[in-house]
Amino acid sequence: MNLNLNLPKIDLKMTRLLSRTFRSVKHPTSVPTKTRPPSRSSSSSSSSAVKLSESSPSASASAISRTGSEPISGDSRTWCVYLILSTNPPIKTYVGVTTDFRRRLKQHNGELSGGAKASRAGRPWVCACLVQGFKDRSEACVFESKWKSLSRKLPRQRSCGDMEKQAEDISQLLLQHRQMALDRVKGELDCSLLEIDWKLNLT
Repeated sequence: MNLNLNLPKIDLKMTRLLSRTFRSVKHPTSVPTKTRPPSRSSSSSSSSAVKLSESSPSASASAISRTGSEPISGDSRTWCVYLILSTNPPIKTYVGVTTDFRRRLKQHNGELSGGAKASRAGRPWVCACLVQGFKDRSEACVFESKWKSLSRKLPRQRSCGDMEKQAEDISQLLLQHRQMALDRVKGELDCSLLEIDWKLNLT
């Protein structure tokens, strides 16, 4: 069976020309980019930055309070060297350094905790002499150490007689001994700005 179809003839040359001119264009497929999760360092740094910004007002406030309450340099406390005398046997003297003599005397007498072991016997103690006018603790400690050292080097006098008279004599002799040592301290250290106040009679 013959089918006679009236189809247009295709020009091969024309087809080749068209295929060369209009080549098929391949559209690039879009590759989705993977988003990386934020690193721990960046998140921690950002969180720390937030925390720092939040805590900065309190930190600055505490810094202001510290600078306002504490002296920047030097020592604003008033240091003094003291001499106390025991009123019960064994009669003896004690030299120390403090910024609050009233409180320190209560400690020596056992009214407050913190008294020196050497002052437990012979209570109550009374103030014999106060030396004031030191610029800082270091200067007061140098004076205290020198007073103690020269007191040990000086010869001691002994009293004789009955017990009551002997106690009075010992008190006077001990105070005179400390006074002689203090006079030597004045010769070795500059005491021109110091105020020496004897509370007990030395004669």
